[in-house]
Amino acid sequence: MNASQLINMVIRMVMRRVVGRGINAGMDMASRKMSKGEDRGRGAPAESRDMADRAKKSMKVARRVGRL
Repeated sequence: MNASQLINMVIRMVMRRVVGRGINAGMDMASRKMSKGEDRGRGAPAESRDMADRAKKSMKVARRVGRL
């Protein structure tokens, strides 16, 4: 094995762990948010407004990323 292959192998292993931890953290945050929303017992109109706001924000971010 040459140096390039060894470096690529190590980088792949590190990136796999980093991405896995990021996905796990995101899923944990999402599950915590879902359980908090059910515990508080908010009404449906407030929840739909929050979801609409989040959708608008995500669309803005997607447009911004698309420009790059």
